[in-house]
Amino acid sequence: MTPEVTTVLENYTYFECPRWHDGRIWVSDFYSYRVISANADGSDVRVEAEIPQQPSGLGWLPDGRLLVVSMRDHTILRREEDGSLSVHADLSSLVTHHLNDMLVDDRGRAYVGNFGFDLMNGGDPAATSLILVEPDGSARVVADDLWFPNGMALTSDGRLVVDETIANRASVFDIDDDGSLGERRDWAVFGDLPDMADTATAMGQIVLAPDGCAIDADDALWVADALGGRVAKVVEGEGVVDQITFDSGVFACGFGGDDGHTLFVCAAPDFDEHARKEATDGRLLSVALR
Repeated sequence: MTPEVTTVLENYTYFECPRWHDGRIWVSDFYSYRVISANADGSDVRVEAEIPQQPSGLGWLPDGRLLVVSMRDHTILRREEDGSLSVHADLSSLVTHHLNDMLVDDRGRAYVGNFGFDLMNGGDPAATSLILVEPDGSARVVADDLWFPNGMALTSDGRLVVDETIANRASVFDIDDDGSLGERRDWAVFGDLPDMADTATAMGQIVLAPDGCAIDADDALWVADALGGRVAKVVEGEGVVDQITFDSGVFACGFGGDDGHTLFVCAAPDFDEHARKEATDGRLLSVALR
């Protein structure tokens, strides 16, 4: 697939978690510590929140209040109607390393992933958990033994797909009425589970590193490959059926636009924290899919 790619925003540090909401595209810029929004063409940029401990996943409660992952202090922040920020949930007792992406469902339940180890400083890989935050801010672990749970999506029949970035797989879970998850199953397997002895070894064995993702009307998962400079179209049980390649690394994607057929893609040269903090090479791209 070779559709036209348009630059929507540029000269930022490192975008993640693109979300379409209220007719605008919202993204977290990791190292300027801001959540921003803009029109689909990149005009009318607004700073929606400043998150000193680094923003990541975004979502909204049923009453319209914004939830933001604050990565380094292991909290979920809530933006009140007056624009102030409150702690919605403190997950410090449930995780030891950075929080990451988040999916908020239409009931206001938030599923939150985390790194599980010190990725940016070369720590050894470790399995970790997925956390459910209820609308009232209470939290519990709903899945264990996941390898870097990252981007998530809900299928049309109400299942949760979770990308495991360093495990060569996307996993899927049934969701119980109370938000709990059933047993992990494979949505797609891209290669063997890497040798997790150390980060370099594991990274060298990754075939596709599923990062941020989005699901389309046909329940195909569009996955940003954090090591491959592509967004892959992945069908349950079949694997990669198509892909869009880019001229840089890509790390997240989300559908939006007035008709819902525009794929917004977060791009940067790499995901190295130390390099991205010192540069403004981050871009938000768009691809019109028909």
